[in-house]
Amino acid sequence: MSNNPLYQLLATTDFAWRREPIQPPRLTNIQWRADRCDPGSILFFQRFDDGRSDREILERYLARSACSVLVVNRMLDCFDRLPGKAIYVTRRGEWAETVSRFCDLAYPLDTASVDFIGVTGTNGKTTTVKYLESILSAHGRRVLSIGTLGVFLNGARLTETGFTSPPQIELRRLLHAHRERYDLVAMEASSHALDQGRVHGIPFQNAGWTNFTQDHLDYHHDEAAYFDAKARILDLIPPDGRLYCSSAAVVERLQKRGAPRVAVELLHPDPLPSEALAAKPFLALEYNRQNYALACALADGVLGDGETENPHWRHLQAVDGRFECQVVGNRTIVIDFAHTPDALDTILRAIRAGFPQSRVLTLFGCGGDRDHGKRPLMGAAVARYSDQAIVTSDNPRTEDPAAIVADILTGMPEEGREVILDRAAAIAHLFDWLDARPAEEPWVALIAGKGHERYIDRDGHKVYFSDQDEVARNLRRLNWG
Repeated sequence: MSNNPLYQLLATTDFAWRREPIQPPRLTNIQWRADRCDPGSILFFQRFDDGRSDREILERYLARSACSVLVVNRMLDCFDRLPGKAIYVTRRGEWAETVSRFCDLAYPLDTASVDFIGVTGTNGKTTTVKYLESILSAHGRRVLSIGTLGVFLNGARLTETGFTSPPQIELRRLLHAHRERYDLVAMEASSHALDQGRVHGIPFQNAGWTNFTQDHLDYHHDEAAYFDAKARILDLIPPDGRLYCSSAAVVERLQKRGAPRVAVELLHPDPLPSEALAAKPFLALEYNRQNYALACALADGVLGDGETENPHWRHLQAVDGRFECQVVGNRTIVIDFAHTPDALDTILRAIRAGFPQSRVLTLFGCGGDRDHGKRPLMGAAVARYSDQAIVTSDNPRTEDPAAIVADILTGMPEEGREVILDRAAAIAHLFDWLDARPAEEPWVALIAGKGHERYIDRDGHKVYFSDQDEVARNLRRLNWG
């Protein structure tokens, strides 16, 4: 047998099926992307039920990969078209653990001197993790955060992964590459990641669960499977750890499944002083106060008693594209990622509750090549809570923006809406419209849909575009200092 450690691990792993190599390959690395492989690579390829045939998978990913070894999670009917490659099929239910053993060899994980905290939930994961990062960094902790916005070290961006929770090999590679630079990892744990085992083997000291609403049914197929995937975060918490939860409905549902294997604590946010709301206007929203309470509980589980004297809210920073505010007199300009009917409904209801004296102007659009049925629902949500609306373009992809807007308008009354397809022109009009209103009239202007994204996706190309840049440009243009 070869004395190569990766090959020895292959040879001693109990696979369901294997096709051994003619000659033991010189293995040097593990990969999860077929296009990153070289002849020294083991490619770990996880096959999903995504409607594509094995032949399509072969032609798109496997046939051109330079890997010498392929490990998959189930039998494929194209193995005969991969001559010369060693192939191994994991046993049912053992994919994540098998990949984890190879990660332990290639990218050892330091669990003795590093704390890991995970956050799951339908909405609010990004905000909660970023709040937690801000609090702990202010107390001298070296925090590596991983989520939708990318990978950050003490608030400074290191890289983007393109995932809320990176695939297991990519996650372990990141943790290993920066292992000398952090002593705590705060990360989002999506339902996809929990279902696919991407965070397998990560011991969460404590974890948080923000909320649960219907989502991702294209992947999970039904709401029960979606909840079950989220609930797998419990399996990653050690017996002395705790799951903090912002949702009474989630806690009740977990208890109906039987006694959770770790303690589950329902949080009740404390009222915040007016000083906090003036300094951090995003905390005027109820769901952000819930995210803040969750971040505080997770932070207090890390910090000693002597480190929590100052209110944590003083350390918070606005989260990129998540109720990102600019306040000028009686005008509050908000940029947010809300891009679904539920998200728009939630944020607009929260604005009405948090800014009861203000009128609301909403600018939004809807992406192309996606669920057409949500377009009138988005229009209806905006019309329900807004005094004025501007409908514009948002990632039309291969569709005609005018056709997308036409679908949106079927859910809105004719009064109180305008259509300006060019997004930059629409934002400029939003500012001109506000500028024409009496100065004593309070308004909240929500620019929804793009959030942290810095592009518009049209006709197969992503062209740079930033709502933040457009807001800054119009603030300068109108001398709103």
